[in-house]
Amino acid sequence: MRGPRLDRIDRRILQLLQENGRMTNIALARRVGISPPPCLRRMRALEAAGLIRGYHADLAPEALGFAVTVFAQIGLASQAERDLKAFETLVLSWPEVREAHMLAGEIDFLLKIVAPDWDSYQHFLSEKLTSAPNVNLVKSALVLRVSKSTPGVPLADEPEAGEAVALSRRPALARTPYRCRVSRKRG
Repeated sequence: MRGPRLDRIDRRILQLLQENGRMTNIALARRVGISPPPCLRRMRALEAAGLIRGYHADLAPEALGFAVTVFAQIGLASQAERDLKAFETLVLSWPEVREAHMLAGEIDFLLKIVAPDWDSYQHFLSEKLTSAPNVNLVKSALVLRVSKSTPGVPLADEPEAGEAVALSRRPALARTPYRCRVSRKRG
């Protein structure tokens, strides 16, 4: 579904909030060059359109006692839709799994798992993951260090020619001027 294009101000709002979700509306408005009320309206329209899904703190896993991060490639014995959904539901119940991606290709899922130490991961692996129904294959890759971690998506100042951002929940962002007619009866 094609939607309206985001203008330069909308793209800049998204870019700035992606970098710092705690930015106040006043600071955001100042940075994009508009006054706070229309900035807040635009931000709320972007949220309502589903372009902004939430605001999160970027926590330091190591400082909170999670020294081990593992990417686990999961192969299932069956790729029937009910089996895929059952595995996804099971994964939702595991707090150690921070991300789960269903893939096309030889591997069915890629999981990002955190644990306090290697022994804790091995316990999770043997007690939960490999014993889960329909799990046929698990390949673990231990993260040695994070070289890059940039949340969100790359946003250019202007969209490429022919590029449109689809807004699935609203047909259009408010782009029409706000008009108010006041009629007063005299007499």
